[in-house]
Amino acid sequence: MKKLVFSIFIALLILSLAAQEAAATPPPLDKKGCKTIQSGELYGSDGSLLTTGYNEWGYNYQALMYNGLWCDYHPVYRPGGALHDWCMANMADVNLMMKWDQSWLSNVDCNDDGLLDRSDPYNGSGAWLTNHERASYIGSEGQSCQYEYFVKIVAAPADAYNAGGVWYAADGTMIGDMIWGAFAIIQEVYNDPCSGFNGLQFNSPARSGVGNW
Repeated sequence: MKKLVFSIFIALLILSLAAQEAAATPPPLDKKGCKTIQSGELYGSDGSLLTTGYNEWGYNYQALMYNGLWCDYHPVYRPGGALHDWCMANMADVNLMMKWDQSWLSNVDCNDDGLLDRSDPYNGSGAWLTNHERASYIGSEGQSCQYEYFVKIVAAPADAYNAGGVWYAADGTMIGDMIWGAFAIIQEVYNDPCSGFNGLQFNSPARSGVGNW
């Protein structure tokens, strides 16, 4: 009987020590010591707790991408948002896929503020984002139509300059139209046979690849 009681005591002690060790285990960090989404301690800009995989709106912050409805990509367009009614009237059927790099929006927190890191400033960071929209609609003659719009956006280089809403490289080569202040559109592709648009609409004279900016 004493052996049984002792065995039970040892088992409980081991379980207690294991629980204490688990509680003392620090949250998962990446190789640089930055807090990861897997820690369960990081939050999105809308205050929601971040997890791996896709969230209810279509964001996969771990994979650096979004795949969902256009009207779900930002709180202002979602139910209860200031522009929700406008979005449902104009963009309700539009599917959107976005991809970005670590400089645009990282999947780790290195400054310990509980949020995913962003480049600050963006200029010169090399950050990039791509948007791919797709939707179907009924044309003016009742025909079934589809359109696709694809755009590449990069952070302007540190030595670039803005003139008349257009970003230029230091040597004067045009990069692309300014968007959101620090960024430039370097490529646009629009396909919509019903509207007469087909293929490449703009390609930056500087370069149209998203890398090495």
